[in-house]
Amino acid sequence: QVQVEEYGGGLVQAGGSMRLTCTASGHTFYGVTMAWFRQAAGQGREFVAAARSSGGSTAYADSVKGRFNISREKGKNTVYLEMNNLNPEDTAVYYCAATGPAGDYDFWGQGTQVTVTT
Repeated sequence: QVQVEEYGGGLVQAGGSMRLTCTASGHTFYGVTMAWFRQAAGQGREFVAAARSSGGSTAYADSVKGRFNISREKGKNTVYLEMNNLNPEDTAVYYCAATGPAGDYDFWGQGTQVTVTT
């Protein structure tokens, strides 16, 4: 059984910053890649950022590049998402996901709400 849990989220004013934390656990956890996705009300889920366990490579959606930073503790299944210069368009439920043995995002957290106010 793999468990993925997100921490953080809440209300922040436009221009502010927020950090989300995600941990994954379980004896069958592979977690080669851990990533953040988000889903705004009435919209589909979209990719935000990802970090691989080996090599430290990262990837970002164009909409957050330069504002968000994903980092992963070496040797640990913990990933952070530092979000800066937030704007109302960043308001969404943010989900953490981890890959399974086939490289698909098999494991998901319950999501955490981020609301950016003007």
